[in-house]
Amino acid sequence: MIELNKENFEAEVLQAEGLVFVDFWSEKCEPCMALMPEVIAFAEKNAGKAKFCKLDTAGNKRLAISQKVMGIPTLVFYKNGEKVHTFDAGMIDSGGIAAVQKKLDELV
Repeated sequence: MIELNKENFEAEVLQAEGLVFVDFWSEKCEPCMALMPEVIAFAEKNAGKAKFCKLDTAGNKRLAISQKVMGIPTLVFYKNGEKVHTFDAGMIDSGGIAAVQKKLDELV
């Protein structure tokens, strides 16, 4: 997974062609850390279907807020630089990564 920050977010996500998945997370977020192995496995399983990235919101708060990420974990799909679907913490807790897989399959 590509590590994002304020220097590379625009080039890697907003100017990218095709589908980009971004995991907004933080080390201090227990649900984020619990979800991380699933997110990594999801990215590995679906390599080639999208670009997989993660953004540590602890050092990039303004960037996260500019993307309307108000809580974490948040998983977002972008297509050709446009946000097309967001999974917030409540959606992830109830459906797990299975709902994210279903959405990826729809978007590809």
